[in-house]
Amino acid sequence: MPLEWSGLSPELLLTLDRESTEGLRTQMERQIRDAIRAGRLEVGERLPSSRELARRIGVSRGLVQDCYAQLQAEGYLSTRVGAATTVAARACPPPAPTPAPPPAPRLIADFRSGVPDLASFPLADWLWAMREAGRALPTAALDYGEPHGSPVLREVVAGYQRRVRAAAADPERTVVCSGYAQGLALALRALAAQGVRTLAYEDPGAPVATSVAAAHARMTVVPVPVDADGVDVRALERTGARAVLVTPAHQWPTGVVMAAERRRALIAWAQRRDAFVIEDDYDAEFRYDREPVGSLQGLAADRVVAIGTVSKSLAPALRLGWLLCPPALVESVVAFKVADDRGSPTLDQVALARLIASGRYDRHLRRMRTVYASRRATLVEALAAHAPGVRLTGLAAGFHAVAHLGSGCDEEQVVAAARARRVGLYGMSANRSVLAGIGGARLVLGFGNVSERAVADGVAVVGDLLTG
Repeated sequence: MPLEWSGLSPELLLTLDRESTEGLRTQMERQIRDAIRAGRLEVGERLPSSRELARRIGVSRGLVQDCYAQLQAEGYLSTRVGAATTVAARACPPPAPTPAPPPAPRLIADFRSGVPDLASFPLADWLWAMREAGRALPTAALDYGEPHGSPVLREVVAGYQRRVRAAAADPERTVVCSGYAQGLALALRALAAQGVRTLAYEDPGAPVATSVAAAHARMTVVPVPVDADGVDVRALERTGARAVLVTPAHQWPTGVVMAAERRRALIAWAQRRDAFVIEDDYDAEFRYDREPVGSLQGLAADRVVAIGTVSKSLAPALRLGWLLCPPALVESVVAFKVADDRGSPTLDQVALARLIASGRYDRHLRRMRTVYASRRATLVEALAAHAPGVRLTGLAAGFHAVAHLGSGCDEEQVVAAARARRVGLYGMSANRSVLAGIGGARLVLGFGNVSERAVADGVAVVGDLLTG
């Protein structure tokens, strides 16, 4: 399909050498001809009007008209009275068609975790926030701005984190980033600059993503087991690490909540070892049948780097997040942010600040808690009906749960068999380190981006696979 350029006359790059023995018209014809042959100009694509092209390259209009007429005679261009000049259909043979692979069968349900309900993104509220941000944005704010983020957003985020997460948030120590991946990379590079060489992480957890980020910071990584109370601090002590990545509010992927005693032990470890804790607060907004859990950062702001984003609360595509930094790391984090991209998009930051400050963000979260709670209930009921031997854990918060399969089940076989029945299932083994391998066959069932009907239908189709 040819590109449809808007405007009266699209741009076209032609370079004329007025010192050459080759005539100007010949140069124009050759360059347009070569552009069509090389595919730079596609069949059906519009060329500038003769008047506009003549003005741009400094020649007479008649010269351009003669050029177009010659190329039309050769079959390269198509012209009609009252219509634009376009590349002719016969100008160059179409490439041989590449056989397209057969489309993948549409899944009845895809229980991929970590994805919110994309259809529920509050588009009207976001567009309102963008308009408000643009309307009130001073001209000076269109410059590069502060690399650690818009002061407006940092003020709003710090206030929100203090109010909702009991964080010790200070706008001067808040750095805006482009989502969790960049936030983790910035934190690790800042820690490496402080002499930290080993990073511990929860097991099960996210070994691949953690290892990639640590490799960029030239750190080694070591897994630390997670039990019913959270990360094992005694095992952490034995690793010799001076940094650990944890998900205390809703452990990824087991869903356990770090116990108060374990939180105190973790902070004591950090203070004793001159170490740092990186807190991934990825989906703490969504809780159902337990009391809210405050941020670990609020207990030790000088030892905890808290990373938050709107990837789960709004949508991953926004690519907006923040770090609450200890005083010792702020300058390094900002320096690495400058080196990465000089700062996140200002207009988007101000729009997010407007969305939060207006109360529309809180309203969206309240609505989504109801949506996810209903899907969670549907999942529980469907498993009880079609796979009564399967135990579910990790349901207190977030929008994923862990299904403990029957003793005779093999994760990989269950996942493959479910895919053959057009249901996407995902095993826990992908979230384990090579040192793990305990706990039996388990699935991580995401229900954030799956409708209630799809949850029920999907479980009904694969229920017999889950009990062995």
